[in-house]
Amino acid sequence: MLRSCLAIVAASLLVSAVLPCAGAAEKPNVVIFLADDLGFSDLGCYGSEIRTPNLDRLAGEGLRFTQFYNTARCWPTRAAILTGYYAQQVRRDGLPGVMRGGQDHRGERPEWARLLPEMLKPLGYRCYHSGKWHIDGGVVAGGFDRSYRIADHKRFFSPQEHYLDDKRLPPVKRGTGYYATTVIADYAVKQLRDHQREHPDEPFFSYVAFTSPHFPLHALPEDIARYRDRYKQGWDVLRQERWQRLQKLGIGRDMLSEVERGIGPGKKAIKPFGPGEINRAVPWEQLTEEQKDFQATKMAIHAAMVDRMDQEIGRVLDQLRQMNAMDNTLIFFLSDNGASCEIMSRGDGHDPKAPPGSADSHLCLGPGWAGASNTPFRYHKKWVHEGGIATPLIVHWPAGITAKNALRHNVGHVVDLAPTILDAAGGQPPTTWKDRPVPPRPGKSLLPALAKDGSVSHEYLWWFHQGNRAIRLGDWKLVSAGSKGPWELYNLAADRNETKNLAEMHPDKVRELNAVWKQHLDEFVELAQDNKPSE
Repeated sequence: MLRSCLAIVAASLLVSAVLPCAGAAEKPNVVIFLADDLGFSDLGCYGSEIRTPNLDRLAGEGLRFTQFYNTARCWPTRAAILTGYYAQQVRRDGLPGVMRGGQDHRGERPEWARLLPEMLKPLGYRCYHSGKWHIDGGVVAGGFDRSYRIADHKRFFSPQEHYLDDKRLPPVKRGTGYYATTVIADYAVKQLRDHQREHPDEPFFSYVAFTSPHFPLHALPEDIARYRDRYKQGWDVLRQERWQRLQKLGIGRDMLSEVERGIGPGKKAIKPFGPGEINRAVPWEQLTEEQKDFQATKMAIHAAMVDRMDQEIGRVLDQLRQMNAMDNTLIFFLSDNGASCEIMSRGDGHDPKAPPGSADSHLCLGPGWAGASNTPFRYHKKWVHEGGIATPLIVHWPAGITAKNALRHNVGHVVDLAPTILDAAGGQPPTTWKDRPVPPRPGKSLLPALAKDGSVSHEYLWWFHQGNRAIRLGDWKLVSAGSKGPWELYNLAADRNETKNLAEMHPDKVRELNAVWKQHLDEFVELAQDNKPSE
């Protein structure tokens, strides 16, 4: 049976001013663990009840960022991680007046927007990928030396489309023991073992992109059993429990936001799932007993998927320890967007008679539990309020970080990862391509913030997805739900959870931030038009 391996390990150079404990100029390895649709508070070290001992240990030996951002959606976050640009700078779809839909992958990324492996290879790195890809172009063509890619995101037990080094593999049959989260880790481990045997003196970059806990809610029975009765008290109680833990951890502050009770899919979407499904985050006590049982089971499966992902990350970490590579490996863990309120049936569809979480079922988390997973923030995946864009970020690097079990409140964004990794590796993002200048990357190296909190500032952070808009300048954030939604203004220093809309009190600030948001939109549209491929 095919076994898969997923890892992104990139090597980084120790910078003595930032990394006082570093000795020689040995380049570090780099690993990025990327989760899919994980909520801000879905890890134990971020207030969750879900068992995540391996990630908790990384946090306890390293850093946790409290104000780190993704792009609210899968492919834009992955494009930003691997290029260091906002997705709208390197992909034309999704920009008004340029292209709509977000499904066109035909040569969208311009030649000058090189991927991180292409920037690391001249520095001596071997680069590996395992798991989800979801950006344009091939993986090996993008600079990775080895890759296991799952392109079928509808089936955890029997993917029909997956690739080894960009060559298509036979579809996986049901009942073979395949489970995507485990197989992704299998390939990541294998890649590292092969690296140890064949390239022991070269640094590596391993990009391990899990498809968990994205829908469908598919999990192993033994993992589901661990949480079967845990969520019968409902999402309102769970949200309060996580909020209390977040405050004790020093991560949660201010006032807890209200639940977005009116957000969710249409009633047509929930019909295949029977009377237990519901499309709104109504108060738990308003549910019928059948609905409570159905909903509690769904959250148990979600928890099982996160638990299993942590277990498989533990196997990759064990491989690093076996290689004596743990001390000088710069490890990142984060999520591509917030938890999702979507409900739909894809792939093989949903059989109401099948055991929940099995291959014949196709369940989604839904708005009630997504709100709890995104505690303490508002909204969900696709929206650019904090619930859609705030991600946990764990950074672990014993040879380069002296602090242990420390919080970093420094603001950061996924566009910062590429410059941070290149900085650690002793390189810089390219400024030219084929003797022509390329647009400057908006991200900043976070190496100074690894040593001292608050030492890295951004001129602005910018978001746009499916009409949802936001910009952050300092502690001020301007955000709207939809292109026709009114602008909302928040001072995140006093109100990180977006509970007090200050737009009417500060109209001048709204106009100021709107002008900056529009300025960058115009820049990105102009850049996208310039990069339009010839017919």
